[in-house]
Amino acid sequence: MKKKILVIGSSNTDMVVYTKHLPSPGETVMGGEFKVFAGGKGANQAVAAARSGGEVIFLGAFGEDSFGAERIADLDREGIDTSRVKRMKDVSSGVALIMVDSHAENIISVAPGANDRLFPADLDRVEFSEFGLVVIQMEIPLETVEAAIERAARAGCFTILNPAPARPLPKRVLKKVDLLIPNRGELEVVVETPVPGDDALIPAARKILEEGPRNLVVTLGSKGSLLVEPEGTCQVDAPRVKAVDTTGAGDCFIGSLAAALSRGNKLRAAVEYATAAAALSVQRSGAQNSMPRREEVEAFRSANS
Repeated sequence: MKKKILVIGSSNTDMVVYTKHLPSPGETVMGGEFKVFAGGKGANQAVAAARSGGEVIFLGAFGEDSFGAERIADLDREGIDTSRVKRMKDVSSGVALIMVDSHAENIISVAPGANDRLFPADLDRVEFSEFGLVVIQMEIPLETVEAAIERAARAGCFTILNPAPARPLPKRVLKKVDLLIPNRGELEVVVETPVPGDDALIPAARKILEEGPRNLVVTLGSKGSLLVEPEGTCQVDAPRVKAVDTTGAGDCFIGSLAAALSRGNKLRAAVEYATAAAALSVQRSGAQNSMPRREEVEAFRSANS
């Protein structure tokens, strides 16, 4: 039986400029193309999970502006339950300014707006015992992240934390996380030490596991991901693809993984599925636009097996 997925997090409107190279400070780069996409780490992960077959409820905060109305409508069209979201007057909905270069690398600046007003008291909008999985990121206040993890743990939910944007996390929080999913840079912040090369990844990951979360997956972009469990470690390679835009690829991985777990997949199988989904997503522009559906992922895996 499927387990309901609660995603708690941010929603943004992504304003994206595609350009030949990312500008240095003070530099103006001409000739770009401009597009607007639905984004925000929480909403991205919710869409990825829904498109991979998950039954998803989203808890986030929005302003009573056109951006907020549009983003909620986007989630509704994906079949995501938005009945618990918070809306506020005199606060803008979240906005992200993104530049993407010809190598599909990006730089991002976020004006969080209403996302910064999702408070621990707003968690009363949901009953955690309804859910099998809870997915959380860190584009909302840290106190809300901590409170959500605490409530999820008390309710017996499987808790997935994406520590992005990276901030140090108290050990008492990490100990209640079932699955921590950082990228390499976020891993360095959580472990509070540099991770200079691939040889340093496993020792750093093991150090985190000793301090808290039950399992760890480090996303490594085109190199795939590193799965670290108490009983062992394995590398899951990513298929070789031509990347167009990496924006939202990590969110695609996390949401797709949550959906796979909700279907009863073991963690390694879920990581393999999510790796394929993320490889598909980087071949498309935008964040939520790029999230593949389950049938696409399965066809892609069959073609690349």
